[in-house]
Amino acid sequence: MIPWSPAAATSVGSFPGTDVREVVRIIRGELPDFLHLPELPARGPGADLIGRTLALLSAVDHSFCATTIPTGWRIDGADTSVMRRGRSWVGEDLDALEEVTQGYAGPMKTQLCGPWTLAASVEGVGGERLVRDPGAVREIAEGLAEAARVHVADLRRRIPESRPVLQWDEPLLPAVIAGRVRTASGLATYRSVDVPVVSRALTTVFSAVEDATAGVHCCAREAPVGLMVDSGAQFLSIDILDARPLDAEVASAWEAGVGILLGCVPALGSIGRTSDEAVSRAARRYLADLGFEDERYLRELAITPTCGLAGADPAWVRGALAACRTIGGVLRNDRVGEEQ
Repeated sequence: MIPWSPAAATSVGSFPGTDVREVVRIIRGELPDFLHLPELPARGPGADLIGRTLALLSAVDHSFCATTIPTGWRIDGADTSVMRRGRSWVGEDLDALEEVTQGYAGPMKTQLCGPWTLAASVEGVGGERLVRDPGAVREIAEGLAEAARVHVADLRRRIPESRPVLQWDEPLLPAVIAGRVRTASGLATYRSVDVPVVSRALTTVFSAVEDATAGVHCCAREAPVGLMVDSGAQFLSIDILDARPLDAEVASAWEAGVGILLGCVPALGSIGRTSDEAVSRAARRYLADLGFEDERYLRELAITPTCGLAGADPAWVRGALAACRTIGGVLRNDRVGEEQ
């Protein structure tokens, strides 16, 4: 069962800045019906999507401890300062969220890097990315499943009345399937990964936490919607402005009861006065194109920016989140025609 209210507003995950207490206050104020744990990559390595997930993964399996290198991340098996710092930041983020969510009983989302994007981004000790080694990917998926169970249990302990939502970020999933991930030298690409192999790793992480609603964020145009749903995703987080996936696949998933986090507010933008009709135009057109204008389809829908907000001007963040709320209100037919 989808845990959010019809056309609720939330965010993808990342925010600009380094002050997590300020960010959680913004989230609490702007997204009161669908909160999430923020990511602040501007703090440095260990706060970004890859480093943060590696830090949590290394806490349950030290063989995945990693260090930074000029091209990103490399497994080295040592509990480095960057891993410890990453875990410390997650604890700090949870502390800040706990402070402002006393008594909150709604959906609470947290985000982790999915197994394929992690494998395509991290080098093994030999200097090649882990995606080339099926055994390593299998171990990553199993480790991530355990890390997710520990992380969500901590989130639930701190905010006991909340309903956990677990988002797996997989921006590189289409590149893995198509064989477009570059080797360490940059002169070649790794072979494409067979769909059944991709699906098994996804299923492992989607099913990791029994009482959490698990899904996937993929803002690529070639987002493999059918594969993600067949692998057990209970919701899809997609971008309909810059990377609109195949309408037929989304429609089939939506009709089957899969939740849709609809990215229809630009992650990068500027503040400007506009009407509710204009702000909501892309979302309304998309629902019309899919034939999902009936109110019953709003039960599975939430509204988000197209991607994370880490690169946004801080002044735009509140405007983007307010726009998400506005669109939800228009789709529920309670604010059509009003001016912001």
